[in-house]
Amino acid sequence: MKNAIAVHESFDAVWPFAADHFCRLWEKQGPVEFVRLDDKACPPLSKAISRPPEVVRLVSMGVPFTNECLAVFSGLKEAVIDPLSPEIEAQLCRKGVRIYHHVREGFWGQSCAEFALALTLCGLRRIPQLHRAIITDPSPWDYSPPSGRGCPGCRGFQYGDDGRFANGTLEGKRVRIVGAGNIATRYASFAHFMGADVAAWSPRSAEPCFHRAGARREWHIERLVRDAEIFAPMLPLRDSTRGLVHAALIDALPRGCLVVLVTRAEICDTAALRRRVLADELALAADVFDVEPLPLGDPLLGRSNVIHTPHNAGRTRRSNEQWAEELAEQFLPA
Repeated sequence: MKNAIAVHESFDAVWPFAADHFCRLWEKQGPVEFVRLDDKACPPLSKAISRPPEVVRLVSMGVPFTNECLAVFSGLKEAVIDPLSPEIEAQLCRKGVRIYHHVREGFWGQSCAEFALALTLCGLRRIPQLHRAIITDPSPWDYSPPSGRGCPGCRGFQYGDDGRFANGTLEGKRVRIVGAGNIATRYASFAHFMGADVAAWSPRSAEPCFHRAGARREWHIERLVRDAEIFAPMLPLRDSTRGLVHAALIDALPRGCLVVLVTRAEICDTAALRRRVLADELALAADVFDVEPLPLGDPLLGRSNVIHTPHNAGRTRRSNEQWAEELAEQFLPA
């Protein structure tokens, strides 16, 4: 049995740890021919791999599988090939070749969910703003009340949260989530474990998704937004989800609510969200935006009610490794 892996630099630019991890997984089972290609020297897959007829298991990442390969890889039994045209995939299947694909996007679920939790905590306590401020200004260290005398509900010893927005602990907060997929259920379970009151809306999800996440199922998205202290729309961007969280829903969010975005901004009416954030009616903790990268003059940048990061929630080294592992597990035992 011969195992072969070919990876193009264009794939490495997107998943820089995945191919090597795939190779390490297979090397535990036996020898692997591993080929890395670039634009300067990129022969067709049939030329890049030595003795193609002997290849039984193949992984091709960013290297096209052509009609010529159909004839040359005559012993092929199992494969992951990306890109792969539907026509060639159909021909491979007719020849009895098992083609594997990702069946879900769980490989970055944990990374995104943990990042969302971090954004939530940072938004509640204004951690990035305070970190930046004390580099040049000692005033955040002064917790004296504005009047200089103790006042109920004002600044006090070690209390510097912004009372205009959701603040303090996650415990006891009303967390409202749109979605019950890989990211949303993990985030819900984190919030539930930390003592939050969690509810989620996802009409097509099975009941166990909510039970495992510790979330109460809400059947009506209009009710979900009414009492949210933390609102987290966590859906993939598709035609059916684009703009799903429309302006009326965003306008129904209570004043001071913290909105957490880590999947795609366009599932929301971004104009409505911007309007309320810039009016200091909502706080925002976001890794994704309607325009990326945000222009340096964008009014969302540097605000006291906005936490912003540059769309890097999902791509940890571990998510790269899980990308490979979830495909490798589908191959028959060696």
